[in-house]
Amino acid sequence: MILDASNTGSSGQSPEATENTRLQSEIEQLKRNEEVEKTIHRHVAAAATIGLIPLPLVDMSALIALQINLIRKIAKAYDIPFTKNKAKTIITSLAGAVLPTTLAPTMASFGKMIPLVGQTAGVVTMPILAGASTYATGRVFALHFESGGTFLNFDPEKAKERYSGLFKKGKDVVSEMKAKEETKTTGKPGVIQESI
Repeated sequence: MILDASNTGSSGQSPEATENTRLQSEIEQLKRNEEVEKTIHRHVAAAATIGLIPLPLVDMSALIALQINLIRKIAKAYDIPFTKNKAKTIITSLAGAVLPTTLAPTMASFGKMIPLVGQTAGVVTMPILAGASTYATGRVFALHFESGGTFLNFDPEKAKERYSGLFKKGKDVVSEMKAKEETKTTGKPGVIQESI
């Protein structure tokens, strides 16, 4: 059989086959992105629940473990080899990058030690801050991996500004999730809290 070079691309495929390959790749990318978004939102909901743990520092330890798991799942979706120690280091670095913002969860955690007032304040603020932090962490990694990045070339210094903006957006995401859950549970529209 003789191939007509004018009907094949540089890969030896016909234009139709090349287009089908491109479309298939786009479909796979869309499916992966959708699954990553679902994974992030499930972890955000779990982080908000962790924020309700009344024991100071236990909640923070659980939150870090949850975020490491989130990064592991996102890395798997992008076929990136996962390194737990590297993920933990990056989480700590990102949290330190926006210290005034990320210090708030630690303060909310310690605030739970103050009887009644501290526990009430911690229950109100910690779920939102934990969820927002998890949202920002997940989105930063998803965007990095989606652009072809790996753990080896992740630069926390460059990610700081993006993390900070996503943390703010994450607070809104958590408030919206909470309002939807209230609506589902009570049948009445939930109130979306203003960002803390």
